[in-house]
Amino acid sequence: MSTDTFEKNSWDWQLSQLQQQAGEWIEYEFSRFESALPQWPPGWSISPWLGRVLNLLFWLVVGLFLVWLVWRLWREFRPYVYSWLSRTGNYDATNPTIISHEFSVGLLLARSQQFYRQGNYREACRCLYLAMLQHLHDTSVVRHQPSRTDGEYLQLLRSSVTPIQPYETLITTHEQLCFGNAEILPENYEHCQQAYREIAGD
Repeated sequence: MSTDTFEKNSWDWQLSQLQQQAGEWIEYEFSRFESALPQWPPGWSISPWLGRVLNLLFWLVVGLFLVWLVWRLWREFRPYVYSWLSRTGNYDATNPTIISHEFSVGLLLARSQQFYRQGNYREACRCLYLAMLQHLHDTSVVRHQPSRTDGEYLQLLRSSVTPIQPYETLITTHEQLCFGNAEILPENYEHCQQAYREIAGD
């Protein structure tokens, strides 16, 4: 068998060489760092409880940093995640910020009246909010986007519609429905209904 058939080089060999060089470099830099540290008196050592406290503090800082990093990444990429989930059909259609294209403005208004007669003012106001979003979509003022928040809708509306007050009424009421514990009263529904009438031009 000829020696020319043996490999003279391979990816595995190059990877092992790179690992060895990186390990030697880290060891060299660490020894330089150790030599730069002040020399402690002989017999000096950190008490065990202080070592445990420092260890705990270190891992606490690392954990807080990781939580902060995940939170920042989530805030940055949340719209893309929701958008992807809605395209693949894995997103919960009951999310209050999502509008079902099956519901027309007329149907949403009828459901709002039905909930109002039943005394369910929360759902009645929510239906008016959804009717507003459907109206915006139908008139091409602001298109549906599953990842869009109430704040983003409001920001877009401030630059494209006047007066903004009726939209603010419906959106802030919807935020109270989703994120607040405030009781929704008949007066709240009447304010929302009046706001929707102003938006629809009735």
